Amino acid sequence: QVQLVESGGGLVQAGGSLRLSCAASGRALSSRPIGWFRQAPGKERVFVADISWSDGSTNYADSVKGRFTISRDNAKNTVYLQMNSLKPEDTAVYYCAARISTQVADPISYSYWGQGTQVTVSS
Repeated sequence: QVQLVESGGGLVQAGGSLRLSCAASGRALSSRPIGWFRQAPGKERVFVADISWSDGSTNYADSVKGRFTISRDNAKNTVYLQMNSLKPEDTAVYYCAARISTQVADPISYSYWGQGTQVTVSS
């Protein structure tokens, strides 16, 4: 009864922008923070950003701070990741997930992972 679905990925040139969406279904997700993670080929999944539904507080990985913005639309149960000034090293599959613990950025604190959306940044 709980599901997260990512969309908005694609191919973009370096310096360009994309906006990813994470659509949530199920009432249980409405009170949980949502995090974005990414996984590049041959590498482990890493934290990107997190936002709270209740107060809108945000957290970002150092690698994306100042370039990416996480936001929410509570009425639509949707979280967005606006990605600007994209770099080739941003290329990865991007996932969203619900945080079920207080520890931000730790993957074990998240559950209900989406299927992922591919972001490819060309040089």
